[in-house]
Amino acid sequence: MSKPERKRSMAFPNRVIKKDEKDKVVVRSVQQQLNKLGCGPIDDDGKFGSGTENAVKLFQSRFTDSDGLPLKIDGQVGPITWRALFGESSVPAVSDVEDPLLAKALEVADSQIGVMEKPPGSNRGPEVDKYLRLVGLDPAAGSFPWCAAFVYFCFDQASQELDETNPVVKTASVLDHWNKAGRQGITRILQSEAVSNPALVTPGQIFILSTGGGSGHTGLIESVNGGKLVTIEGNTNVGGSREGIGVFRREMRKIGDINKGFIDYSNA
Repeated sequence: MSKPERKRSMAFPNRVIKKDEKDKVVVRSVQQQLNKLGCGPIDDDGKFGSGTENAVKLFQSRFTDSDGLPLKIDGQVGPITWRALFGESSVPAVSDVEDPLLAKALEVADSQIGVMEKPPGSNRGPEVDKYLRLVGLDPAAGSFPWCAAFVYFCFDQASQELDETNPVVKTASVLDHWNKAGRQGITRILQSEAVSNPALVTPGQIFILSTGGGSGHTGLIESVNGGKLVTIEGNTNVGGSREGIGVFRREMRKIGDINKGFIDYSNA
């Protein structure tokens, strides 16, 4: 696998470019870049048909993303493929957080990186017990997953520092958080919406993953980098387990992999 050479960088239009895309200028730029990189020949006519789709798939099979990992071969040009086509500067990283509560919650989350279960695998420890008690659980009464409790803790500490009410749903259940946030009118971004318009996903939001059987995993988004997320998560490990042993910063989740969606408390 190799990285393509480029003469110029075109900004990502903040939506997935795929078959039947109407913006001919954008499609023509994609077609010209595909031809330049040896993934044609295709007509640079601004029409995203089967020929262009196949050329995109060919590109995705030959080249890697900005981290040297294989591209998803789907014939669509989302932020990760766009960045591989046009260069890293074409999809700049986003790390600024305008909302004071979300910014403060991320500061709290960052301060907790390195917290570990004691002993590992126990779902216990001084800090972990504190997270769990805050959402109404007695750590001594059982072994409780604590990723959602960690998220609540971060916002609760932030709310106290800003002298305001914590708007986050008080729960240790990931999917309960997702469902109650919806019923309470908190902004939720579905996976399908996020994939179609990656610009909707911003730092300070909470990601929600369903892992099956009523279980899930959650954490805070610290930055968005070309379709990939930098997150701070509790009850995880460097491999991204939902039953990990501590609080970690992770850099390899993708927007499309978050199968439930995102919760945004910026206007709650």
